[in-house]
Amino acid sequence: MIKKIPAVAAGLLSVAIIGSAIAHESENPAVKARTSIMQLYAFNLGTLGGMAKGEVEYDSEAATRAANNLVVLTQIDQSAMWPAGSDNASDPSTRALPAIWENFPDVSAKGQAMAEAAVAMQAAAGQDVDALKAAMGDLGGSCSACHKAYRAPKD
Repeated sequence: MIKKIPAVAAGLLSVAIIGSAIAHESENPAVKARTSIMQLYAFNLGTLGGMAKGEVEYDSEAATRAANNLVVLTQIDQSAMWPAGSDNASDPSTRALPAIWENFPDVSAKGQAMAEAAVAMQAAAGQDVDALKAAMGDLGGSCSACHKAYRAPKD
């Protein structure tokens, strides 16, 4: 009986590994792509936000680089990343609410507002910390506007 325990454990481990691999393969690439973009937004916004809050020392080069990155990110055509059936009702790995697909013109307008706020940040980021702080309100507000309306809260 004791000799069977390692074999049973190995079998269960194999099932767990295979199941994990299958689950990983079935992950929606569109959801993965847009999640990656959101992480890049967050990384660059974190740099700017840290400077605006005084959590990190203002660095004009780093601020400009982060703002430039945000402008580029807002120019990526994300239309293929939002296929029908990739909301949180269909895929529990995303917090995207079905309302996105019900009101896509509003989502697009909010995306355009973010792009405009990113361009304003690009102009302000390298000037000084006060200019960065002033631009941060509109930029952060553009993110919040979309997330409040179209992203489910964390569990």
